[in-house]
Amino acid sequence: RPNQPDSAETVNGLRIAAHRWPVRLTPGVAALITSLEEILGERIDRDRLEQEAERLGRAGTLFAAQIRNSANPTMLQAGYKINVIPGTATAHVDGRFLPGYREEFLETIDRLLGPRITREFLNLEEAPSAQLDTPFFERLRAAIVAEDGQARPVPYLMSGGTDAKSFAEIGIKGYGFAPLRLSPDLDYAGMFHGVDERVPVEGLEFGVRVLDRLLASP
Repeated sequence: RPNQPDSAETVNGLRIAAHRWPVRLTPGVAALITSLEEILGERIDRDRLEQEAERLGRAGTLFAAQIRNSANPTMLQAGYKINVIPGTATAHVDGRFLPGYREEFLETIDRLLGPRITREFLNLEEAPSAQLDTPFFERLRAAIVAEDGQARPVPYLMSGGTDAKSFAEIGIKGYGFAPLRLSPDLDYAGMFHGVDERVPVEGLEFGVRVLDRLLASP
């Protein structure tokens, strides 16, 4: 996450894109689902997580992309002239694996590529995770609740890139704590990497208060 195997013929790239990765329930996502059950007051069927994510709407988006590995060809390069058949072709694949599933991911990619393809990495990092039953995690919860009495903090597995991967290499655990208070009608995720990516000023001010409280806590 993101780990990008480089080089694949078109048919192999299509095979990667079409592959249906199996559902995997990591400890962090399991804890998230348990918390959602308590908040929503209903059971979430762990044998049908994909369907449950769709059924739950916005609550389901918290784990919909965090229950399986993924690999998507995003760049294809071949040939230099329209009337010449390319001798080689290259594909860049945006691959992301869940914590603890790196080897399964790589073995599957190799099987999908087949013996004629050379795989290289532009970037390969671990998918770290942090413990939830720690005093520091409880301090994170308390800092949010102190600023918003209606808040129900839950664990979350981030599906994108994070600096926590670099810190994990030197033994530092990261929790990805960047508090914001957003309006329900703001499509925050829909603005990611867009030309107008932003957060509301009042949401940022809320986050500053939470972080100040966290840093001042014993």
